[in-house]
Amino acid sequence: MPRQSNAVEHVLPDQTLVIDNGAYTLKAGFATAAPDLNADCHVIPNCLAKSRDNRVWVGAQLENCTDFGDMVFRRPVQKGYLVNWEAEKEIWENSFFDKTAKLKCDPHETNLLLAEAPNCPVALQTNCDQIVFEEFEFAAYRRCVGLSFFLPLSLAKPLHYWLTGEVGPSLNAFNDIANLVGEPSRSTDLGALPVECLLVIDSGYSHTTVTPVYHGRPIQQAVRRLELGGKFLTNYLKEVMSIRQMDVRDETHLINQMKEDACYVSSDFRADLESIGRGPLAAGKNPPIGKDGIIVDFVLPDYSTRMRGEVRPHDPTTMAMRTKLGAVPGVGGVKEYIMAVGNERFTIPELLFNPGDIGMKQASLPETVMQSLSGLPQGLWPSMLTNILVVGGNAKFKGFIERLSLEIRQLAPAECIVRIAIAPDPIKSTWLGGARLAADKAALKELMVTRHDYQEHGSSWLLKRFSTGKAM
Repeated sequence: MPRQSNAVEHVLPDQTLVIDNGAYTLKAGFATAAPDLNADCHVIPNCLAKSRDNRVWVGAQLENCTDFGDMVFRRPVQKGYLVNWEAEKEIWENSFFDKTAKLKCDPHETNLLLAEAPNCPVALQTNCDQIVFEEFEFAAYRRCVGLSFFLPLSLAKPLHYWLTGEVGPSLNAFNDIANLVGEPSRSTDLGALPVECLLVIDSGYSHTTVTPVYHGRPIQQAVRRLELGGKFLTNYLKEVMSIRQMDVRDETHLINQMKEDACYVSSDFRADLESIGRGPLAAGKNPPIGKDGIIVDFVLPDYSTRMRGEVRPHDPTTMAMRTKLGAVPGVGGVKEYIMAVGNERFTIPELLFNPGDIGMKQASLPETVMQSLSGLPQGLWPSMLTNILVVGGNAKFKGFIERLSLEIRQLAPAECIVRIAIAPDPIKSTWLGGARLAADKAALKELMVTRHDYQEHGSSWLLKRFSTGKAM
């Protein structure tokens, strides 16, 4: 007679914490039946910071900080991978287990759905699994590729197809892609199923990845990576502004704000460069504003009366006064320090489309997309090019989607339709896909691994379980 199984089915807790552990911020919140981005998703700085008065700020504490001058940041995620758990544990403790935390939870009564970057090294995955189960002691846990959490345009496979596939599900595949690309939204009975074909471009803080997703699962051999992200752009902008105007090498937070508020992707790079280069940006002269008002003034915060930098239309007289006096009188007689931002507005984001401009031997983002497609059967190309989703903070640059669409159309086969959509909130998009997946209790039960199973089988078994999607 076959041996009887003594396995006991463990009931999952009702509460599920979904975390998208990004390099710049972590997006976290509890899954609900109808996830709401504004109410349920919390954006928390994923860093430790030390201010000039030597105070250490942890994660969400930075929301109460009023002086970011000369602040030094330590980030646990580098190049998209979580490499420093000592720092990350401090942030998680403060965000999820502190008595005053907005997302306070008891890990013994909470499931954890955690997003990770594609092709994460095995050693880092194993370390993450051990921390989650052995130190935090979550009741159940699933580690998924964040790029693959969005909802299907069509349906060809049942739910168990992607739950038991060769790789785990991808969170972005559980969002409403049909609505994003202008088609009628899917019926509610298909809400738990991923999109059939999806090409996800995630251009975030530390890097940019292009990931083809098929039936909710990433196609690993076609994943392509570009070592350019928001962090590189911020650091390069710091160097440029320090050389051209004033030393801001220690003002990472300030220059990141300048990048977010003032920079844009040019639709005609050569024309903008020629337009802004017709005259000098110097005291006593009227510099060319450009055909669309390219040059702007960026008013620096003093962290007393002004907490954030402000973009204003360029005034040549203030620049002449700043050259003579170092500062200009502002509202109420308060001195203002101003930096003029000219071609830096569009030459910095241009690196995503022409990294060779600064000698980087990497493909541009549109070329990286085509390299990713080259790893797929050509029969999938039309479906992938029709369903391109852009997420990540760099997607918020004005003109980014239009330029990307234009250049991909130039490279793609003429018979293929190129259709690119940007998530309503590209920063929270992955979290939303994960929350929608977690709202389906049946799917969640198939995905989750309990702490009891981990203690019984060990970390090697868990690694195989997550990599194959099957119980070993």
